Amino acid sequence: MQNRDIEIIVIEDEPDILELLEYHLEKEGYTVTGFLSTENVEQFLEEENPALMIVDRNLPGVEGSEFVSKIRDLGYDIPVLFLTARDKESDLEEGFHSGGDDYMTKPFSSKELLLRIAALLKRSGATSGDKVKYRDLILDLQKRELFIEDQRIELTNLEFKLLHTFVKNPNQPLDRDFLRDEVWGDDSANFHDKTINVAMNRLKKKIDPEGVKEYFAPVWGVGYKLL
Repeated sequence: MQNRDIEIIVIEDEPDILELLEYHLEKEGYTVTGFLSTENVEQFLEEENPALMIVDRNLPGVEGSEFVSKIRDLGYDIPVLFLTARDKESDLEEGFHSGGDDYMTKPFSSKELLLRIAALLKRSGATSGDKVKYRDLILDLQKRELFIEDQRIELTNLEFKLLHTFVKNPNQPLDRDFLRDEVWGDDSANFHDKTINVAMNRLKKKIDPEGVKEYFAPVWGVGYKLL
């Protein structure tokens, strides 16, 4: 399924509802990680790059909207859909003010939930036909164009292919042989180890000229990985 590369976090303290949500989302082809509380979610966000978060308002420890407000303050712009029994207008307002992008009340229709999720993912760029989103990078695969914060970044075809290869394999060390075959392919006759270093340095300078975003990390003795 085309959704298999899209990861969704669900924070829901009722195990039965969490299980139901995981079932419907996985059936739709999404990768799902469920939490019964907000504990460990921040650490997960640091290590992974989920496309969407579904958050119950009535959570143990930290109320759902407070948690979302907190991660917004930390700089996470992941789309959030609140799912809750609270249906007062003031609750709705509070949810949006804390950084929510959509709101559904319990009991909910699984069909409507999936439609709302698809709409949120499309709006965020996670699914929009030939576009792929990773962190603040948006790759238009059809036009072979890269945008960062609505600004078009000029890349050569090879640089675009190199970046797309990493985006398809995030947080995984990619060795030089793999990159050579995936990116250079038939043009690898005159390929040397330094070829990748030069291409990586050019790519990093183009997408992160200030060197502050740390998109890539070298992996000693292997190659590089996209963070």
